[in-house]
Amino acid sequence: MIGNAQVYTILQFVAESQARFHGYDPHDALIILEPRPDEFCLRIEDILKCIEDHGREIALILFSGVQYYTGQLFDVPTITTAAQEKGCVIGWDMAHAVGNMPLHLHDWGVDFAVWCSYKYVNSSAGGIGAVFLHERHARNDYPKLSGWWSDDAKHRMMMTNELHLSPGASGYRISNPPALLICPLLASLDIFAKTSMETLRQKSILLTGYLEYLLDKFLNHDSPYRQTLASCRIITPRSIGQRGCQLSLIFSIELDSIFVELEKRGVVCDKRLPYVLRITPVHLYNSFDDVKRFIDVLIDCLKKFEKK
Repeated sequence: MIGNAQVYTILQFVAESQARFHGYDPHDALIILEPRPDEFCLRIEDILKCIEDHGREIALILFSGVQYYTGQLFDVPTITTAAQEKGCVIGWDMAHAVGNMPLHLHDWGVDFAVWCSYKYVNSSAGGIGAVFLHERHARNDYPKLSGWWSDDAKHRMMMTNELHLSPGASGYRISNPPALLICPLLASLDIFAKTSMETLRQKSILLTGYLEYLLDKFLNHDSPYRQTLASCRIITPRSIGQRGCQLSLIFSIELDSIFVELEKRGVVCDKRLPYVLRITPVHLYNSFDDVKRFIDVLIDCLKKFEKK
């Protein structure tokens, strides 16, 4: 099992609990990839080398499509192909990718993927999750926990006590989805249906690129136009092919104080300990003016600390 470093905590818990469930010590059963010294993001060549070196020993690879901490977007088709050539099953956590960029999980040959719907798909906190299972696994005989809704819809109400397993991901369902969680998701998807992910992605590239430009011009340590004594550094990859909406920032001063001042000014962002501030202009509802206003507010916050 491979997990990327700084992996979302819950995915780490899932991997460790699965190892214990099957009688293994997580310390021995998990391979956790780490960035190179003094780097924040994983290099594709290091990922592929690990798969090449250890692939025959690995049962399952778990990876995030977009790394939540750094905002790094991984090359899903390349990593998937490398894993499957070594006989590994590969699953992807797409929580920070769904609604963020176009995804072609079937065409990429991904074995399975899971995601939530409360981030870029806007279904609210605690919103329903989702699972993708490639059609080549549609009628598998893998051990699984079944429930009433695993039964094919044509037979479900016949009460014969004979399971007619639904093909694909439906065969893993235990019960019906809660209506109150489905409603906000449907409302959000109706909005997405009015455009396309390709169109949204083009706007996203420009929005995040504009944010990157302003941060570099006014807050980069080496910029002649820097507006404050404090500076910030972008740790998210610079290549648009290796990131989505998000930029992760590290500041030269203490993070909590910046976060508090931004909140006072009505800016909704996210801090990730120990020292990362995540800023995400979202293509569906943020504007270029929002990005400029954020930079102005951030500069104002940092100048306040200079007075102290």
